[in-house]
Amino acid sequence: MAFAFDAELFEWDARTDASWVFAMVPVEVAEEIRDMTPPRRGFGSVRVHVRIGGSEWLTSVFPDSGSGSYVLPVKNPVRKAENIEVGDTVAVELEVVLADL
Repeated sequence: MAFAFDAELFEWDARTDASWVFAMVPVEVAEEIRDMTPPRRGFGSVRVHVRIGGSEWLTSVFPDSGSGSYVLPVKNPVRKAENIEVGDTVAVELEVVLADL
């Protein structure tokens, strides 16, 4: 199942030397993802295929207990290729990868 949404990029400091950049998955989309996937091991991550602009990649979304949603990591190579940065709103296409469930 595929989803399309707009999300603002934000930085999260994991108390390390490196900061991570994420896009928040809308709560409604997160609820649909939870409904379609069985309970997950580990961090509760869900494997996804993502497209932002011309960039596509496989990654995982991770549950965010504060919002009840998932966060999508957006790596530096993608941000550079798409000329986007923290604070920008991006159009995200996300598809849950069910093959490894």
